[in-house]
Amino acid sequence: MRLVLLLLLGLSSAAHATPSPTLRPFVTLEDAVVRLEDLFDGLGERGATPLGPAPPPGHRLVVEAPQLYAIARRNGVEWNPSGGAQRVVLDRPGRALGQEEVLDALREALRPRGVEDDTDLVLQAFHAPLVPPDAFPQIMVEQVTYDAHTQRFAAGLAITAEGMAAQRIRLAGRAVTTLPVVLAVRQLAVGDVVRPEDVRLARVPANRLRAGAADSLDQAVGQALRRSAAAGQPLLMANLAEPLVVERGSTVTMQYETPGLTVTATGRAMEGAARGAVLPVMNLSSRIVVEARAIGPGRVRVESRR
Repeated sequence: MRLVLLLLLGLSSAAHATPSPTLRPFVTLEDAVVRLEDLFDGLGERGATPLGPAPPPGHRLVVEAPQLYAIARRNGVEWNPSGGAQRVVLDRPGRALGQEEVLDALREALRPRGVEDDTDLVLQAFHAPLVPPDAFPQIMVEQVTYDAHTQRFAAGLAITAEGMAAQRIRLAGRAVTTLPVVLAVRQLAVGDVVRPEDVRLARVPANRLRAGAADSLDQAVGQALRRSAAAGQPLLMANLAEPLVVERGSTVTMQYETPGLTVTATGRAMEGAARGAVLPVMNLSSRIVVEARAIGPGRVRVESRR
């Protein structure tokens, strides 16, 4: 009977025994605070105990065995180093603040100083600060200076976001005036008629823009090229012309008009011509060359002589 009682007591003790906490060798932190459960597994509700601030976004913190032992003793955790290189690596992910986010804030601050929205802001150097991946950072521009003569600016940025301490950085750069220009999207050959998908409108620094470049899509679309253009090259107005509706050497319909009567004949174009242009045409029946005006694809109207 006594033996049975001892066995039952042993079983009862085993049933109530709790496993010893174990280390978590590598942890990705999603919070701005390091908690006890980030270091040790198996703590239950006690795991939510805060220990201190997490490392900044994009940084990591390594907690070695002596620190772990001290933290365990201070918080009543039954853990002892078992030898070897025991440590916990706490990794705090972060994303780089986009340069465009910074430039938008700078443009807003420079607008009252006469810098237009379509001006290109060129930073001397930009080391993107890191913020929590899912955070919506607030950017405050401070101590702005701008020299309209040199177009140089300087400013301080205060960046705040939930889950991180405020960061401050200093930036400097130039405000570069830009102008619109039509650029070829692909290689265009002589005679090609420009389609909407062949070109795009972009802004380029004014000091890099060639004089006479087309600055709106309407100036280029539907026009024929007099010179080829490479992809990314501006289209010059001097190299654009109305597309030919009559090709040199092609057979055309000649239209003679007199009051109350229209007569047609077949001719051969001696030159190419765009719509509305005058060109010499040979009447294939009489072999007489006359001047005619191109009025459509393969059609000309003979100009009456005065």
